[in-house]
Amino acid sequence: MTDLPDAERHREKMRKRKEVQDNEVAAKAVEKGLLAVHTGPGKGKSTAAFGMALRTVAHGGRVVVIQFIKGAWNTGERIALEKFGDLVEWHALGEGFTWNTQDRARDIAACERAWEQARAALRRTDVALVILDELNIALRYDYLPLEDVIADIAARPVMQHVVVTGRNARPAMIAAADLVTEMSLVKHHFKDGVKAQAGIEF
Repeated sequence: MTDLPDAERHREKMRKRKEVQDNEVAAKAVEKGLLAVHTGPGKGKSTAAFGMALRTVAHGGRVVVIQFIKGAWNTGERIALEKFGDLVEWHALGEGFTWNTQDRARDIAACERAWEQARAALRRTDVALVILDELNIALRYDYLPLEDVIADIAARPVMQHVVVTGRNARPAMIAAADLVTEMSLVKHHFKDGVKAQAGIEF
């Protein structure tokens, strides 16, 4: 049997909490394009960005994905998002992880080609969301000039959203962002000998 005083106290507590929450939401009037950074050693940085892409296309917005390090893998997210037709443009311009190429000049050239595509997307008023996947890795290794990258992102159309992913985000990128999420690594199945699997890693 529910204790009535406890139920009333809970109801009053939730009423006050709702009032505070409603007032806080009502006070937020700014609407603008956001720069979000997903970083940290944990899994899920790109996955979270692709979730935002799904939300965007569901509302009829156009998405451009630029992948800086990852090559032309046959990933589930690409297969799914490309089903939205011309609402999604996907450019996988990396040549694989840096330890695979083992060629700094080649990595820099690939990142420069990717950034040209990114700059074009960042100038387009018809693009609602630009995902710069693993850009943080390219910046960590100085494959691209950090100041120029941040300036190009800042010069984008006012309502365009940008998501930058990859561990080890540079301090200047974090400072420029509106939203920064750090994925922490608590436990990972890879340590137990489990290989990458469809639907989980790709």
